[in-house]
Amino acid sequence: MRIEGVCYEVDWKEFKPGTSLTFPCLDPQRARRELRQVTKRLGIKVITKVVIEDKIMALRAWRM
Repeated sequence: MRIEGVCYEVDWKEFKPGTSLTFPCLDPQRARRELRQVTKRLGIKVITKVVIEDKIMALRAWRM
């Protein structure tokens, strides 16, 4: 999966409901759109939120 030009290898089978992933980003709206394209295609429901972790802006996605 590619978010803002960075390629992430996500093991979607291990992304269980209740767990979350964090993707550092500069443009959260763009990152959210790119993530939604992948999760929609795979039929995975997620909730996203922009967060600051260790002084780095990121998009956190929780699997529902």
